[in-house]
Amino acid sequence: MFTGLVRTVGRIAASHAGVESRRLVIDSELRPADLELGASVCCSGVCLTVVGAGAGAFEVDVGFETLACTTLGSKGIGDRLNLEPSLRVGDALGGHFVSGHVDGTGRLRSIDSRGTAAEMWFDVPAELLGLIAVKGSICIDGTSLTVNALDPRGLMVGLIPHTLVATTLCDLTPGHSVNLEIDVIARYVARLLGVGHAVPTVAPEASGVTMAMLESAGFGGMTPKENK
Repeated sequence: MFTGLVRTVGRIAASHAGVESRRLVIDSELRPADLELGASVCCSGVCLTVVGAGAGAFEVDVGFETLACTTLGSKGIGDRLNLEPSLRVGDALGGHFVSGHVDGTGRLRSIDSRGTAAEMWFDVPAELLGLIAVKGSICIDGTSLTVNALDPRGLMVGLIPHTLVATTLCDLTPGHSVNLEIDVIARYVARLLGVGHAVPTVAPEASGVTMAMLESAGFGGMTPKENK
């Protein structure tokens, strides 16, 4: 479990192809205590297991599913990654609960300066868009962000100067792909109601939970509305 608060930015130092997998060596400034064998590290939104570590670097194996379903399959030597070690009991939860299980990839549509901040619009897969709410949380390349607006194609977030400096989001240009993880609560509500590709475990009417009930409780925004 993570928070979406990027601890540091690392860089891919080496990439070794395996049988339907790849081993990455990542240069980083993470503490040795965060890189023990078997520890989890969120790498640009993807939860990976440390399989080796040395001075200033650690190694992870990226499996076939991760290569196919995230942007890590297109990363190469020199590419930068947002890094966050796993949350420990007692740590401050400054962002939101992030699992490191990517739901899909999006694409940067546009970026505009707003003073010292930036406004970014991302195109989002249709099956995920209905699970995202204005003022809700979204994890983009491992970074916890607040959704400021929605339109029929995607979402908009605002990045403060600190986020631009402390993450790889400043490296993005229109057309770049990013890893997306929707809020974990929305994921389970979707499964309960059978929204998108989720298969309900019980019929919605049997559970007693309805869309009208959720909206009346303040969980609006399940259906994307055109941005005004």
